[in-house]
Parts: sequence; C-alpha cells; structure tokens
Amino acid sequence: MAETPYAVEMKDIVIRFPGVLANDHVNLTLKQGEIHALLGENGAGKSTLMNALAGLYKPSSGVVKVYGEPVHFNSPKDAIAKGIGMVHQHFMLVPTQTVTENILLGLNEPRFFMRLADYDKKIVALQEQFGLRVDPTAKIWQLSVGEQQRVEILKTLYRGAKILIMDEPTAVLAPQEIEELMGTMRSMVTQGKSIIFISHKLHEVTAVADRITVLRKGKGTAEGLSMQGVTKEDLARLMVGRNVVFTVTKTAHVPGDVVLDMQDVRCENAKGVPALRGVNLQIRAGEILGIAGVAGNGQSELAEVITGLRSCSGSIKMNGQEVANQPPITAIKSGVSHVPEDRNKVGSAPNLTITENTIMKNYRTEPIGNGWSINFSVARQHARQLKQQYDILAPNVRTMARKLSGGNLQKVILAREISSGPKLMVAVQPTRGLDVGAIEGIQRLLLEQRESGTAILLVSEELEELLSLSDRIAVIFDGRIMGIVNADEADINDIGLMMTGHEVVKQTGREAKG
Repeated sequence: MAETPYAVEMKDIVIRFPGVLANDHVNLTLKQGEIHALLGENGAGKSTLMNALAGLYKPSSGVVKVYGEPVHFNSPKDAIAKGIGMVHQHFMLVPTQTVTENILLGLNEPRFFMRLADYDKKIVALQEQFGLRVDPTAKIWQLSVGEQQRVEILKTLYRGAKILIMDEPTAVLAPQEIEELMGTMRSMVTQGKSIIFISHKLHEVTAVADRITVLRKGKGTAEGLSMQGVTKEDLARLMVGRNVVFTVTKTAHVPGDVVLDMQDVRCENAKGVPALRGVNLQIRAGEILGIAGVAGNGQSELAEVITGLRSCSGSIKMNGQEVANQPPITAIKSGVSHVPEDRNKVGSAPNLTITENTIMKNYRTEPIGNGWSINFSVARQHARQLKQQYDILAPNVRTMARKLSGGNLQKVILAREISSGPKLMVAVQPTRGLDVGAIEGIQRLLLEQRESGTAILLVSEELEELLSLSDRIAVIFDGRIMGIVNADEADINDIGLMMTGHEVVKQTGREAKG
C-alpha cells in the first residue's frame, strides 16, 4: 500500500531579500491531521516561510508540494484554491467594512446581489461552531485587537481551508479564549484538517503540537521533531541557542509617592458604549500595577485616557498635574511613555525608518532637534545605539518599520519609550508576540524601570506575567475595577472570578472599586 503523501512538504527552501537571507535551505513537512508547531526567535524566518506557502512570496529555490503534487503559487488565490488558508499575525482587514463584508471579500459568491443579513446569519452559525464570537455587523475599526484576530480566523474557516497556517493566533487572546481555540484546533485535526501553528508560547506548543520545526537565524535546528518527552526548556534552547530563565527575580522595596492618581474616570469606546465606569486607581513611584481582565473590558480605553488619546470625565493627575482631556503632548511632557496594544497603527509609523521611529518623542529637543530642523546624523547615531542595546534585528537603521518582524518592531517601540526616561510607563501587552528570549529581556527591562523609580501600569492578558512582575494587580470587568490584590498574596481562582464579573469579598492591597 502506497504511503499517504504529506499534506505539505517544503524542501530546501531559500528566500532572499536585499541584504537578508530569510530562509536558508529550510525543510518542513506537515502530516495530514496533525498540528505542527513552527518555532523560532523574532526574525528567524517563520512568517517568511509561511508567506511562501500562502502564495505571498516566491522562494528563490526549493520545492513545495501539497498532497504530493509540486506547486508554484503566484498569489494567495492560488494557495486558497489548493485548500491553504493563512491567519496572519498582522491583520489583513479593511477597517471601514463590516465583519461579514471582510469575510466575503475576494470570494466569487455573492457576485451581483448581496443580502448581508443572510450572510450575517451564516457567519453567526460559523462562530457558534468554533466558539469565535464577534458582532458580524460591526465595522473592523470598532473592534478590539482580540476581536479582529477572531475575524481573521473566521475568514479562513469560511473558505473551507484544509490546511491552516496560524501565525501567532493566540497572541491577542485571553487565557479562556486560548483554551477555546486549542479545543477548536484539536477538533479540526480530528476532522482531517492539518494545522501549522506558529507561537512563542511554549506551554501552548507542548500542550497542543504533535511535531515541531525550529528555525534559528533562517536555518532549521529541528525538523519534524516529535513532541514526546520534549520540555519547554528544550524548545527554548533550540530557539535561542542557550538556556533561558523562565522566572524573574523581583526585589522587594517600598514604593514612593503617588505618580498617577485617577478618580471617577469614565469614557466611551469607539461604538459609543461606556468603556470605563468610574475607575479609581493610584500608582506610586517604583511600583508595577498590573491590570488583569479578558480582552475588551476597558483595558485599551484605560491606557488611552491616561496618554491623551481618548476623552473622558473625571480626574487624571500626573504628579499632581491634571492631564485628563489634554493632548498627548501634555502627557509626554509630564513624563508618560506608552507601549500601545497595536504596534503597527498606533505604536509606529510603518513607512518611516527605524531612526525616525525612535526619535518621535525627542525630535523637538537637543541634541536631535534644534528649532525647525533635525540633526539626522545625531538621530541615526542615537538609533544605532538603541538597535544594538535592544538587539533589533534589521540590516540598518534606515530600514522601514513595516519591513520588521512583529517582535523587532516591538523592540523599536520599547527602545523609544524607555530611552525617554519616563516617570510613568503605560505598557499594554509589551511582550505580546515576542519569543522566549525577548520576553526574558523585556521583563528584565520593566523591572529595571521599576527599580529606578518609574511607576508602571502593566496591561497583560498573561496572568503568569502579571503575577511575576506586578506589585499589585487590579482586575477590570466591563469597565469597572472589581478589586485590587497584592501580587504575592493573589489567588488565581479569585482573580479568575473577578475577571468574569464576580465580586470577591476577601481582598488585599489598596482597594479601588469602580
């Protein structure tokens, strides 16, 4: 009996860009009905390899087979015709169109007449089947990042893909949503679908993957390795070439004076629905206050009102100075730095260079700025120092931000914000999409900022990260602070209950009920 061909076989794949060898003779095989994890540091070539399989790039050399048949894709449409669908790390959505319109975009049906209400019902049915709920009539720009990710997954599922490439699909999902997605993935492979799963979260890989391929600097360090007996430590070593420390050491110290004081803060989201409902919070110098909550419960709006990106009612004071409803420049001048949730549209200017992105906060001041002119020689030297210090992988500081991997772009943003010497850092998902080595470095940087006296508001959907980095954790649900607990006394079950809207009587730390 002939052996069943692989769902996907990629052999000796080479992909080059100007000045960069992204994939250097890489091999990857995907069996039918398996979950195959693709691992590697930021910039290791994972997304590049998968973009070639999805028809976005053409390999310089090598062979790609789908179900034993050699293929040459000229566009994503060719890949879709072969049953390959990709859920991209950076969303491929039209902001001004609805969820349903985005899912239908590019399909042959409907051709002339579209009854959106009928298709809305089909999308709702698909959501129910896979547990990926989002309002089909909402415009993309009105959705949170997590909801937009769900649309990307639904778009691929709607097309009936047999081979799914999932590029960091859990990076924007809450823990409960991740569990649901893992169940969805297992359900799909039992029905004969095959999944290539790119993730930086090693506990997810060990929980769900059948085999793994690991890339480091464009080359394979493991090809089709069975996950039986493989630990997180083994995976990390294959990815970064050294042992990785998974726990951070946080020194005990007494916080200083109040830096941020929020009283009865209320605001609406992009849909005009209340997003914050009377929030009271205080953060002191040298303290990390973690914000725990399921995506879409007001975390983004909380960061935006502090940084001047959203109007509100109530009082927000920085070192005693009122900053509520002031432009972002007021927050910047008062010492606020911001690592936003959306690194592409808010945190950076994709069509500007690394140099230009790193001087966005200090181009007005010497030695970089002088009146109406910018000293680009000094600016480039400043950018080169940050590139080296934060290990930003790019050919040079003239590289456009849009050409960077997600993790390296996040490093550019963090380099800019930390180098401004902030009094308050508002960090929203600062380690999202980073590999284990980079996460270790970013967490160390945050703790160094804490020890230097910076007040930090840390928004994260990783409870493990909040518990290890935070001094106190505030739990937000439906725009209200359900309670605040000291991190070293926190009960995960209590936090989970508060995240789902249940008040917990036993609380520690300074309470700040909404």
